[in-house]
Amino acid sequence: MGQIGVWESVEDGVKRNILTSGEDLMIMEVRFKNGAIGNKHQHPHEQISYCLDGQFEFTIGTAHTIIEKGESLYIPPNTLHGVKALSDGSLLDSFSPVREDLLEGKHS
Repeated sequence: MGQIGVWESVEDGVKRNILTSGEDLMIMEVRFKNGAIGNKHQHPHEQISYCLDGQFEFTIGTAHTIIEKGESLYIPPNTLHGVKALSDGSLLDSFSPVREDLLEGKHS
């Protein structure tokens, strides 16, 4: 489980750092190596992903969207989604409500 301010390896070529969390909002940075994949998953949280650097192809439901530095996208709750890094890069992900399942000592 993640701790605020600690980098954690989550998948091959993918690591995350939970930056901060409030009562209803959480943000984290996720760094990817070129070609790394964030496996498809879903959760009951709203998510906005902002591209800090690099280029990424998202699959949200059946739609495919490419974003690059300075662009963002919205992922509705309970929607199957995944991402592939098309280059080395970083995303800033925000979640509402808080992803308690990612915080140390908490479970969803």
